[in-house]
Amino acid sequence: MISNFITMNGYGIFVWSSFVITFLVCGVVYYKTRKTLKKYEKEFAKEIGELSIQQKKTVLRNSKIASKILASYNKTI
Repeated sequence: MISNFITMNGYGIFVWSSFVITFLVCGVVYYKTRKTLKKYEKEFAKEIGELSIQQKKTVLRNSKIASKILASYNKTI
């Protein structure tokens, strides 16, 4: 019964290899996206760090996204 499910009447190799390839590609895309996001977060935090205290307060007050990015960036340090 299990062997019939795995072989799928001779088409199992195509089905299971498709699943493996799909999961590998999704994993690579996830890894690259996460890596790029971390890079941009680091650049953004660096740019914010170069601002004066008054400018930082203005940016953080006006932008919810900026405060969330900096909060998540500080957690990873």
